[in-house]
Amino acid sequence: MEKKPFVTLEKLQEIAKDYPTPFHLYDERGIRENARRLKEAFAWNQGFKEYFAVKATPNPFILKLLKEMGCGTDCSSLTELMMSDACGFHGHEIMFSSNETPPEEFALADKLGAVINLDDITHIPCLEETIGYIPETISCRYNPGGLFQISNDIMDNPGDAKYGMTTDQIFQAFRILKDKGAKYFGIHAFLASNTVTNEYYPMLAKVLFELAVRLHEETGAQIRFINLSGGIGIPYRPDQEPNDIMVIGEGVRRVYEEVLVPAGMGDVALYTELGRFMLGPYGCLVTKAIHEKHTHKEYIGVDACAVNLMRPAMYGSYHHITVMGKEQAPCDHKYDVVGSLCENNDKFAIDRMLPEIEKGDLLVIHDTGAHGFSMGYNYNGKLRSAEVLLKEDGSVLLIRRAETPKDYFATFDFCDIFKEIERSL
Repeated sequence: MEKKPFVTLEKLQEIAKDYPTPFHLYDERGIRENARRLKEAFAWNQGFKEYFAVKATPNPFILKLLKEMGCGTDCSSLTELMMSDACGFHGHEIMFSSNETPPEEFALADKLGAVINLDDITHIPCLEETIGYIPETISCRYNPGGLFQISNDIMDNPGDAKYGMTTDQIFQAFRILKDKGAKYFGIHAFLASNTVTNEYYPMLAKVLFELAVRLHEETGAQIRFINLSGGIGIPYRPDQEPNDIMVIGEGVRRVYEEVLVPAGMGDVALYTELGRFMLGPYGCLVTKAIHEKHTHKEYIGVDACAVNLMRPAMYGSYHHITVMGKEQAPCDHKYDVVGSLCENNDKFAIDRMLPEIEKGDLLVIHDTGAHGFSMGYNYNGKLRSAEVLLKEDGSVLLIRRAETPKDYFATFDFCDIFKEIERSL
């Protein structure tokens, strides 16, 4: 699959006049079309809802866009709950899925009327002590342990994951919660990450649907929803085939009719909690080549660094790179494309074959729409970049300004030294 930017060189040059590189750029048209496809794929389930994983792209403009498309939010922290509330998500439009949860976060989730998804059986007394009762609607996160294998290429190890309850624990949790007043239950699980296969969701669904039937039969709990969570990935590499969400939706439907319908549970709503699939391909990091270095290797230095996109440094992840204006040129130069951090892993690409790059060239680093800006940080005193939305009509909207030195020093506002710095800004 050829990877093409969703923006032209001419448009990028125009944007860069107002918003200097580096910046993250998002494609409104692509986001909306993808949300429509997801909704269509699960339209057969009357209660279906996508709860967008806020951690993937925590930007109010993006959240409001997704709200218009009928999505809710999945939150994992106090500030994500606050942002969801401020963006107009209310009550059960918010799912709160966290782990090692501070009590004050349970308190805010309850105040907002969010569905609380408990990660551990020990969180039951913590929640009850914090808010004084157990909500009527409650969810529990499940971890079956062992290995979860889809193919020889895709295998994850839930047994090593810190998330979720064991099989015995979730049965015990449902009984405890039911005794304490819970009436409606949900089940949630996340067993594999970034799968580029149409098989993952149907396999996960079968595990959860069979668990739901057992829980209903053995505890008497009324299962209102099953949250298939995330895990549907995107093709970061050009040679990967993308997932077909229509095929995935149909695969889940078959398992639903095979397992839940015969058990009299054909009214259970399905939820998804997608981040990467929803936003990943519809964002890119735009950066400029500012240096070249010829030593033991050939280096291209760009004005972005790992603070703008951590995944390559943290995970060794591949992100495709397009040298704008040279899409048809031969990829006959081998480069390490690097940032300016004092860390040797600050590399967007290693030994990557690309067209000849000259200083001033604009580079598009693909698939940064999820877990791109959101994983940024300020190491080396670097400032986080702007986020820009390319609207459907071709106009551009700044949806987060770039940080300034004043932002970086703002948390020292109690310090006399800061006052000296502020005078120089």
